[in-house]
Amino acid sequence: MSDTPTPKVGPHLVYFADPMCSWCWGFSPVIGAIRERFRDTLPIRLVLGGLRPGTTEPMTEQAKAEIREHWTHVHEASGQNFDHGFFEREGFVYDTEPASRAVAAVRRRGMEAGLDMLAAVQRAFYAENRDVTREETLAHIAAAQGVDDEAFRTAFESEAAQEETVQDFAIAQQAGVRGFPTLIAGTGESNEYALVTQGFQRGEVIVPALENWLAEVSAAKTPGLVGGTE
Repeated sequence: MSDTPTPKVGPHLVYFADPMCSWCWGFSPVIGAIRERFRDTLPIRLVLGGLRPGTTEPMTEQAKAEIREHWTHVHEASGQNFDHGFFEREGFVYDTEPASRAVAAVRRRGMEAGLDMLAAVQRAFYAENRDVTREETLAHIAAAQGVDDEAFRTAFESEAAQEETVQDFAIAQQAGVRGFPTLIAGTGESNEYALVTQGFQRGEVIVPALENWLAEVSAAKTPGLVGGTE
């Protein structure tokens, strides 16, 4: 697997997400719509945010109740499906580091591959009730994305993938990102970015806003806030 590619200079998005964040699962179709609409004009750089990395204690019943409530809100807002069999698990440790590292490992093949892996891990966890804290599960998901099993496991277990994952978490913290999903837009001409959304937002709001922003950029206007927050 090759090193993570650097986004091209020019208009681009930076997407801060965690594969075990329910609101990011709700936002997954929106990211898909953005990729489809702007594939050749607005590349996305994925940064793994680090929701609960390194968690060691099993979930309590109170924690399960809180997550169940989140899932209800996400389903109502986005229409995304959830497999509630998850709440029947005993002793589940909600450590988001392995899933994030799996995405980082596949992302070394290219940013598009990383985004595909993110979507696949989200679906496996939320809609299929698969344990994405386990390497075996993550390897199967990667295989379905066309990644050789041995190559994935080697990359997943490598020091480079571990360091890259931690670096992503640090980038999110340094950027002041406090919640996921967060999407920002930059022109590539400076280190200044415009907020697209901090939190879930519908595609019918974001896609037209990005179209307008791109038009402003192409007309050499100063980009401003392109989306709302929720």
